[in-house]
Amino acid sequence: MAGIFTTTTHFIGEAMNILNTLLALAPIITVFLLLVVFKLSAKISMAIAYVVTALLAVFFWQAAPAVVAAATVNGMIVALTILYIVFGAILMLNTLKESGAIHSIRQGFMDVSPDRRVQVIIVAWLFGSLVEGSSGFGTPSAVGAPLLLALGFPAMASVMSILIIQSTPVSFGAVGTPLLVGVWSGINNKEDVTAAIAPQTVEQYLQQITGNVGLLHALVGFLIPLILCGMLTRFYGEKRSFREGLKAWKFAIFAGIAFTVPYYLVARFLGPEFPSMVGGFIGLMLVVPAAKRGWFVPKETFDFPPKDRWESRWLGTLSGKTHDDDNTPTFSVFRAFSPYVIVIGLLILTRALKPLKAFLTGDMTTITLPNLFGSAITSKVQFGYSPGTILIIAAIACIFIFKMDIKRFKRGWGDAGKTLISAAPALFLAVPMVQVFINSQSGDMSAAGALPSMPMVLAHSAADWFSGMWPNIAPWIGALGAFIAGSNTVSNMMFSYFQFSTAQQIGLNADLSSIVVALQAIGGAAGNMISVHNVVAAAAVVGLLNREGEVIRQTLIPMLYYIVQAGLIGQALITGSIAWWGVAVAWPLLFFGIMSLGGKKA
Repeated sequence: MAGIFTTTTHFIGEAMNILNTLLALAPIITVFLLLVVFKLSAKISMAIAYVVTALLAVFFWQAAPAVVAAATVNGMIVALTILYIVFGAILMLNTLKESGAIHSIRQGFMDVSPDRRVQVIIVAWLFGSLVEGSSGFGTPSAVGAPLLLALGFPAMASVMSILIIQSTPVSFGAVGTPLLVGVWSGINNKEDVTAAIAPQTVEQYLQQITGNVGLLHALVGFLIPLILCGMLTRFYGEKRSFREGLKAWKFAIFAGIAFTVPYYLVARFLGPEFPSMVGGFIGLMLVVPAAKRGWFVPKETFDFPPKDRWESRWLGTLSGKTHDDDNTPTFSVFRAFSPYVIVIGLLILTRALKPLKAFLTGDMTTITLPNLFGSAITSKVQFGYSPGTILIIAAIACIFIFKMDIKRFKRGWGDAGKTLISAAPALFLAVPMVQVFINSQSGDMSAAGALPSMPMVLAHSAADWFSGMWPNIAPWIGALGAFIAGSNTVSNMMFSYFQFSTAQQIGLNADLSSIVVALQAIGGAAGNMISVHNVVAAAAVVGLLNREGEVIRQTLIPMLYYIVQAGLIGQALITGSIAWWGVAVAWPLLFFGIMSLGGKKA
């Protein structure tokens, strides 16, 4: 009788776990179905997803209504800070167009190479990685996507390209914040971590994790430029052929290695602050001169179809044209590009100079709303530290650099405001939904049936079901966190300790556990490619609204490559199995083979 009771109790417990997992998945499934499958706009999709998430949090998770309200308000404030960056980015683009400087920038890149594959590698992969390393938090989209648009790329292609590269450099973005803040907060002050890693300190262990992150990203990410070329030609080329992108394989792999080798060496020997910045800078110093000399550049030049044959879905409400587009460029390339130099310089100064950073993020310059509605949620706004402020400063500097007519500058300012208003609804719905999802834990965790937050329910279920294959699963957890939160840092904060604990439970030592934590950071970086509010923000800066689902359908492809490959290499490193290394070699070949099917022969 006791045995029957125990079996029944176990069965009920398992059934409840499955139900909890399915319900925790409901917000994500809602977003995916509405946005990606049914192709609804982000504002409609996220409005429905917010209602679903809030109802689940209050009535099933028994989250405190005050916490849900606080998470909602905090989400709106976070959305406001994102919109501030978006405004700065659009203002910068409009100012460059109104001044006529965009002509010289476009011509400068055409002089490097007229091949769009070469241009996208230089602007998105290398310049975008440099921007990511200095600032992070979606700034590459704010800077790189408008630049690609100005070079004559379709709006949709600009967004897709800049999101794809928000993978490899992201773990070391914002001067290492995803590791220095994200992973650190997860493993610091944990007695079991301290005991397991002894005699190492937590600082030393973080450096070990950093080295592993650099290695894994380098082994996976050096192919991203090649995938980027293939995606560009597959979706935006005349022939709709992935193979046409592969014809640039020499240049793409050269650019991939030029970034990832210095990137890994800095991560391995110096720490998490500068791998992406150094990799991006050295990569530009190597790749641009090589492109000018025609080294590794494909013999056949790839360009988009004539604009009159572009599909309407490729186009946004902004364009790269100026009001007097027929004028001859009057600025040197350096002078025309100098606002971007100002942006990069200010980003580095405000992030690397500790006294300046301390001031810009200190109490005097921070607007703080503590303990919203009596909860533990505190909202902070740091306008002085925001990339939006830096972009606005650079835009204002354009008045003096290019001796602009104030009327033209005001026109750019007004156009930026109009675009911002169009982008606001989607973000004001997406980010609160995310915040409620993250803060959905039961109000009384000591009560019977209390549940941790929805992301943690999903993570624990994955650990129970896939423990034997955990290195393959770990990046997916990281990607889940980034998809939800739109941030590798937040994903690492949520899951790095969970990843370490899971690694310990399946019998891995401290060294191998550091690889699992590194896989969390890798997945968290890759998840940025499909994060809803990253996509919304990137689309907004080129005037591409209400087609976010289509962007995600495209970026899901490279994200899939990245997550799977990271897991396979992680499994191979941990097990030492030649078979797993064989699968890790085979997967990219299979991926490129599948992607090369279809389209017209190049």
